[in-house]
Amino acid sequence: MQVTAPGNAEYTDVREPPRGGNALIKVHRVGICGTDVKILNGGIPAPYPIIMGHEMIGEVVDPGDVTIVDAGTRVLIDPAIACGHCDLCRIGRMNICTNGGLLGRDMDGVFAEYVTAPASRILEVPDHISDKGSGVLQVLGTTVHAARATPVFPGDIVAVIGLGVSGLLFVQLLKAMGAVVVGITRSAWKRELAEQLGADATAPPAEAHSTLANMTAADGADVVVEAAGKEPTLAQAIELARTGGSVTVFGTLTGGQAGLPYYQLYHKELTLRNPRAAMTGDYQRGIALAASGAVQLDPIVTHHLHLQDADEAFATVQDGSALKVLMEVG
Repeated sequence: MQVTAPGNAEYTDVREPPRGGNALIKVHRVGICGTDVKILNGGIPAPYPIIMGHEMIGEVVDPGDVTIVDAGTRVLIDPAIACGHCDLCRIGRMNICTNGGLLGRDMDGVFAEYVTAPASRILEVPDHISDKGSGVLQVLGTTVHAARATPVFPGDIVAVIGLGVSGLLFVQLLKAMGAVVVGITRSAWKRELAEQLGADATAPPAEAHSTLANMTAADGADVVVEAAGKEPTLAQAIELARTGGSVTVFGTLTGGQAGLPYYQLYHKELTLRNPRAAMTGDYQRGIALAASGAVQLDPIVTHHLHLQDADEAFATVQDGSALKVLMEVG
């Protein structure tokens, strides 16, 4: 699936990607995320024409010059591009490489029948992770990265604002870290699903403060995870954090007009963290968590279409009725 201009996507034939010694991978299924929607709509600039997508599960056809996994192995590709030689890469922070990028945004992505990748960015996916659940592993890796950057101790009260795909993964990861988790969203069915996945309590935004007040003697949550990516929800995250607490900003905010409660940032001496993307090790840890059953992925997939039905799939993502939308390829 190639985007030739903002708002214009085509299901078309393209040349097989160049190998250059990399592995050749047949794509089985791909996932749509908010970045893809913004690239399609022109909200995020991209070098058109470009093949979109960075979330995929596929099978190795040819392992290339360096064999990490054999042909026939089901795999995930780490979609981050890093130069390997800048100061950040040298200290192990390839996820924020200043020369880097993302598949499907800065170079051709995975919404295609075949893709190539270097052996260092290929991760094996065990057979006992379902085909359905495997389509959520890339998002899981990014939430694992964020959770690892968030100091949470057993018994901490943690509020998760936004119970979309990433928010529901945070609920499970934070529970596994020993936290008492409160999920916050307007959607009643998402609150119900969050409770099924382990949330200790849920609330609509208007009742979040009173729900937290009933659960702690402090003046708010020890940690708040903002997983909605909107300025009003970040403002609420700041308001719900206790004095001396912290806020993890996972949702991608691009600015707005509402403003933030800046005085509370000062008065509460809050710590804000902005984890970005993921490292290859975060994907490995996410795969291990899913394989062990510590994190449930299948309930988060709500729609399964085909790449040829991409228009319908993107419309489903944007109308707010879905969680994770996957597309079959081939």
